[in-house]
Amino acid sequence: MCYNSSYEEGVRAERADPAEIHLTGGTMMKKVFALLLVLSMVFALCACGTSTTPAVTTADVSKTETEAAPATEAAPAEKAPEDYTGKLVVYSPHDADPLNAGVAQFEAKYPNIDVEVIAAGTGELCQRIVAEAANPQGDVLWGGGADTLAAYNDYFQPYVCANDEFIGDAYKDADGYWIGESPLPMVFIYNKTMLDEADVPTTWEGLCNENLKGKIAYCSPSKSGSAYTQLCTMLFSQPTIEEGWDLVGKFIANLDGKLQDSSGNCHKLVASGEYALGVTIEKSAVLYADNPDIGFVYPEQNSAVPDGVALIKGCPNEENAKLFIDFVTSAECQTAQNADWARRPVRSDITPKGLCSLEDCHVGNYDFSYAASHRDEIKEQFNDLVAG
Repeated sequence: MCYNSSYEEGVRAERADPAEIHLTGGTMMKKVFALLLVLSMVFALCACGTSTTPAVTTADVSKTETEAAPATEAAPAEKAPEDYTGKLVVYSPHDADPLNAGVAQFEAKYPNIDVEVIAAGTGELCQRIVAEAANPQGDVLWGGGADTLAAYNDYFQPYVCANDEFIGDAYKDADGYWIGESPLPMVFIYNKTMLDEADVPTTWEGLCNENLKGKIAYCSPSKSGSAYTQLCTMLFSQPTIEEGWDLVGKFIANLDGKLQDSSGNCHKLVASGEYALGVTIEKSAVLYADNPDIGFVYPEQNSAVPDGVALIKGCPNEENAKLFIDFVTSAECQTAQNADWARRPVRSDITPKGLCSLEDCHVGNYDFSYAASHRDEIKEQFNDLVAG
């Protein structure tokens, strides 16, 4: 570099004339002063010239570290209830009052979702889901015995709801195809003006008593999920399935050819006085708690298969359907359904009000797997017995 070259020439000039060291003081001082001036300039130039790398500032370090670190996206902000929009189609076999109340509560929380309800029996709705499989029209099935829903797993989409931790394993599908939302003990509802309390049966065998011939309201298991569960409960109440079918045969004979096409009729027709006794579910019977003419009993060897909720595979409004499932299993909805309609909560963190414990419902052994896997066979055999 040129600066280093000037330094070397100055040093050589100093060493070339040693005699000049013996010059007079003034001359000597001038020489020394000139030499010092040259040296100071050389050192300054060297310091500047040897710095070939630009200085790194704090800002540059920060920039480098930022560029090296992987980008971290902020978690998306949770949507406000009013930000959910669009449509939701709910298929449901629930009674009109609790069904409408639950939907109204959902709409109040999510005001910009337009909810359409298709109400029918569980069997009819499941058959509709099958028929629409290539082009689903519904989004969610709310209601129906879980043993019925399990037979249609191929038409549901697995979903682990937001309230999963509060729902016991016995009340949800292991693979997430359906989620229990209300355990359903079975009951015999009766009209006190038509049947003395002493004559009210407390066992499934009691339904075959001669004094009840033609006076029992029972729905076809092909039309209703709860009726199918009642049929299976009757089968499982006996030591063997064969003995269970013997009991079912006697029960069908005592129906005297009268079979309902809607499970809702089984309690309504008892309340209206058309039938003395009906086989129904707890949530329907408790609607008459203030009616002094209506009573109900929990039979021995009972069952409490839950009503379920399921996401329909390929549904057009999946986000809203999942939101609805989260809602009906929430503490908010479950508490309201229990308080207003005496529906039994499935959540472990809610104690049911106005209902007895499941132990007092006389729940016995219910072979869920058998009921689900033999569904078509059981319904066919029942229909054959009815046909005679």
